[in-house]
Amino acid sequence: MPKTTKVKKKVSKTKAKVAKPKVKTVSKPKVAKKAPIKISKNYLPKDTEKYMCEKHKIFFRIKLTEWKKDLVKANNEALYHGSMDDNSVSADVVDQASSYTDKNVEMKAINRQIKLISEIDKALGRIRVGIYGYCLDTAEPIGLKRLMARPIAKYTIDAQEKHEKNEKVHADD
Repeated sequence: MPKTTKVKKKVSKTKAKVAKPKVKTVSKPKVAKKAPIKISKNYLPKDTEKYMCEKHKIFFRIKLTEWKKDLVKANNEALYHGSMDDNSVSADVVDQASSYTDKNVEMKAINRQIKLISEIDKALGRIRVGIYGYCLDTAEPIGLKRLMARPIAKYTIDAQEKHEKNEKVHADD
């Protein structure tokens, strides 16, 4: 049998220039950046404004933050500078009992304020999320008058009464 030889053919490859399709870049629509809304120090929310508009949110954020600062300051003063530092031991039993009672009342007040600070933090969180001013049960507006009186309100008056009735029923069990 005859031998066959393999012949290598030299193949020249030419690179064809492929035109790249032109891609149009779509620019995003220009959105005007909102300047931060500023409110005056004597601003009060009005019923004529849209409920929980940016002005309302800023007003209540400032109000809650200042309230929290005042409570923290009062707690610090009570704990570090108040009668809580009274380490004197009196020989009179009545004086000791009176001092103990005073300290107990003061500690209860501080504990209430700590819980209030926690509620203020929760209200500030609701402002950040965007649900502040709306009832957590019914999602109805709580109302500006109620929020002005109780900025940490979570429920409408009707829903609050319902919660209080439920708490009373369960407390009696």
